Amino acid sequence: MALAVLLCAAGGWPVTQAPEAVEFTGYDVVIMGEVHDNPGHHVNQAKWIARLAPTAVVYEMLTPDLADVATRQGGDAPDLGQALKWDQSGWPDFRLYAPVFAAAPQAAIWGGDVPREQITNAIRQGAASAMGDAASIFGLDIPLPRLEQETRESMMADSHCGALPTEMLPGMVEAQRLRDAALAEAVFGALLTHGAPVAVITGNGHARTDWGLPSALKMAMPNVAVLSIGQLETVPTTAQPFDVLTLSEAPDRGDPCNAFR
Repeated sequence: MALAVLLCAAGGWPVTQAPEAVEFTGYDVVIMGEVHDNPGHHVNQAKWIARLAPTAVVYEMLTPDLADVATRQGGDAPDLGQALKWDQSGWPDFRLYAPVFAAAPQAAIWGGDVPREQITNAIRQGAASAMGDAASIFGLDIPLPRLEQETRESMMADSHCGALPTEMLPGMVEAQRLRDAALAEAVFGALLTHGAPVAVITGNGHARTDWGLPSALKMAMPNVAVLSIGQLETVPTTAQPFDVLTLSEAPDRGDPCNAFR
């Protein structure tokens, strides 16, 4: 991995505060993480996509059906958000994402999200059951190691401000595994259909290299060269599971736990 500007934190992991320094040469897949409501993260993604000129962009925010809608409208269509019924989706304001969609009008648009009923199935029956025949391709038939399972349940509890009942946590982890695999399946399809490079727009949780999309993709296509970019808001004090880190100022969002009170 080559970076024009590379800083190293005390732990020795890569950190760059200059998004323009990230080098994409030699990668088949570039995963561009985000904190969903951070405007700076989307500005960076739009610039990266314009520079990468990908054959396709896979969006966590779109199901395959919605990706078809976006394809018919065109990524730079002024009414794209309305066509996608974005204001009903639960994602942050479409104005944050519009420059990302418009950054590579030549790129195919792919959806890596799954329908709500599939998520419900994953929570109740497990990710492998929800995905069906393709589950083993992405490792969903392999139980998580105990430490990873416990760590992911703890992180899931923290991300929901402790509001989730303990008995729900394993199912929520299964839903997350399904989403990782669905993103990997979309990337798989985009690579086979259009060739490299493929860009992915997703949250940092799916971009992490230890158990997110990169791990699921490696199960299916072990020889694909993947770059995972984590976009943070503060300098980390522990090692982070990304190939590259960038920093952008956090927006004023108040206490995110208020929504759970």
